[in-house]
Amino acid sequence: MNDLRVSLVQSATLWHDSPGNRNMLAALCLPLKGQTDLVVLPEAFTSGFTNETLVNAERMDGASLVWMRGLASRLQAVVTGSMVVRDGDKYFNRLLWVRPDGTMTHYDKRHLFRMAREHQRYAGGEQRLIVELKGWRICPMVCYDLRFPVWIRNRFNHSVPDRFDYDLLLFVANWPSARRHPWRTLLRARAIENLCYVAGVNRVGTDGNQLHYAGDSALIDHVGETIVELGAQVQVVTGTLSGTSLFAHRERFPAWMDADQFDLRL
Repeated sequence: MNDLRVSLVQSATLWHDSPGNRNMLAALCLPLKGQTDLVVLPEAFTSGFTNETLVNAERMDGASLVWMRGLASRLQAVVTGSMVVRDGDKYFNRLLWVRPDGTMTHYDKRHLFRMAREHQRYAGGEQRLIVELKGWRICPMVCYDLRFPVWIRNRFNHSVPDRFDYDLLLFVANWPSARRHPWRTLLRARAIENLCYVAGVNRVGTDGNQLHYAGDSALIDHVGETIVELGAQVQVVTGTLSGTSLFAHRERFPAWMDADQFDLRL
């Protein structure tokens, strides 16, 4: 595995303004050209976290996916983040993983935040997504998924050397500042228990529901130590993850050998 450059784009998402958000994010991201391998945008980066799906949802051939493909091509990096998507007669909080060549895949948020009635407006996903980039296996998740370690669990394939499900666990979020302590704590817990790096990208500012967001986007290493953590302002930071360090830690501290085996049934 080569080192992996990951850029955290912590923005103040404009409420229900998809064109405005695309313009704002483009200005933040374009200086990253040639400087990164992976650009991570927040959850619901086109609208903010909203239950007004009819107004804010886009189809998979909509303007925001076209924009993501263009940005990935210009940066020559993967671009990812979630937005409100209508697929058939259902709405999803869908994370899109868009490569520089224009190909893409997606993950639908599994755990829907019932305290904001997300489960009444959106359909939940049924499969995890594992993608590869520069030899790294990456598992992207969305916001509330962070609280569910069974869904997230990194499993080890004993028949293939060094074959974990993933090496980097990634979360995009709109996580309010009132719950910033669980956000910061759980990012580190997920890294420690899964013997992996963790990237978490949150937003800042205040949304249309008058919820405040403190940011706290971060890159966390495989022992739960902070590589970089952002404050409460609009900010773009790139950190480098070391594959050599990750493999050395897994060999030095092989807790995976004592992990419980289980099947995940939905």
